[in-house]
Amino acid sequence: MVLRLAGSWRLEDRLPGALEVQRELQVGQPVRRLSFEAGDVTAWDSGLLTFVRKLMDVGKRRGFEVDRSGLPEGAQHLLNLTTAVAAKETGRGVKYVPWLERVGAAVLAEEAGAAAMLSFIGQACLAFWALLRRRARFQSSDLWLIIEECGARALPIVTLICFLVGLILAFVGSVQLRRFGAQIYVADLVGIAMAQEIGAMMTGIILAGRTGAAFAAQLGTMQVNEEIDALRTMGIVPLEFLVLPRMLALILMTPLLTIYADVVGILGGAFVGVTMLKLNLTVYLHETIRALTLADFAKGLVKGGVFGVLVAWAGCFRGMQCGRSSAAVGQAATAAVVLGIVSIIVAEAILTVLYNALGF
Repeated sequence: MVLRLAGSWRLEDRLPGALEVQRELQVGQPVRRLSFEAGDVTAWDSGLLTFVRKLMDVGKRRGFEVDRSGLPEGAQHLLNLTTAVAAKETGRGVKYVPWLERVGAAVLAEEAGAAAMLSFIGQACLAFWALLRRRARFQSSDLWLIIEECGARALPIVTLICFLVGLILAFVGSVQLRRFGAQIYVADLVGIAMAQEIGAMMTGIILAGRTGAAFAAQLGTMQVNEEIDALRTMGIVPLEFLVLPRMLALILMTPLLTIYADVVGILGGAFVGVTMLKLNLTVYLHETIRALTLADFAKGLVKGGVFGVLVAWAGCFRGMQCGRSSAAVGQAATAAVVLGIVSIIVAEAILTVLYNALGF
C-alpha cells in the first residue's frame, strides 16, 4: 500500500488521523508493506512525525513493514532517532524470570568479568615487560605527579588513622595487661601488631579508598570523554601510557607509607603508655626496640608491596572497564574501592597463613 501525503502537515492544521489509514488496511488483501509518497508536502513539523509513528505502531502489531524512505529527509532522521533508543521499562508488567535462568545469567556475567580481568592482568604484564625493555611509552612527568599524589599527599590521612589505631591497640591491651601488672608489654603488643599486620593493612585500605577510587574516576572520565579511544587512534597503548605509571607509583610508595604507618602507630601506643599507664618514654621505646626485629618489618613491607599492587590493579581495572556515561564513573570508583579492600583482606589472610607455614 502506498500512502500519498500532500499539503501542510503541522500541528495547527487539521491533520487526518491514523484511524482512517487503519480502516483502509482492514479492507482487501493483507498489507505486507506500507510506503509513503510525500513529494507534495509543503510544510511539516512534529504533527507529521506523530502520524507516521502511530502507523509504525500499527505495523508492528499487525506484522507489516513501514517504509519511511518516501518521507522528507529531516523527518526520516528524526524518526530514526526515536527508534534508536528503546523506551525504558517501568516496574509495571515486568516479566518474571525463573531463578535458574537468573543463576545462569549471573554465572555468564561472572565468566565474562573473569575473562576481562585475566585479559587486563596479561596486558599489564606485557606493559611491565615493555618497561623492562625500555620500550614503554609514557611521560615521566606524569609518573612523578602520581607519586606525589599517592605518596606525599597521603601522609596526613595515614598519620591520623595509624596514630589512632596505635592508640586504640594500646588502650585495649592496657585494660587487660594492667590486671597482671604487665603494662610494659603494651609496647610489645603495639609494636609487633603494627609492624607485622596493622600498618600494612591500614595503609592498603586507606590507599584503596583514596587513591584506588581516584584512579578509577580519572580513567573512567577519560573513557567517557573518548580520550582513551584517541590514544588508541594515535597508536599509543593506553595501558602503557595511563595504567603503567599509576601502578609503578603505588608499588613504590606503598612500602614507604607502610614503614611510616608502623612508626606513627608505635608513637600512638607510646602516647597511651606515657599518659595513661605512666610509663617512662625511654623505657617504652626500649621495650619496643627489644620486641621488634627486622623480620617483623620485612613481613609488613612484603604485605605493603602486595597491597600496593592490588590497589593499583583494582583502581585501573575498574577505570578501564568503565562505561560511557557519567553514572558509570561513580560506579567504577565504588567498584574499585570494594574490589581493592576485598583483595587486601584476602591477600592478608593468605600471606599470614603462608608466613606461619614457612615458620617466619
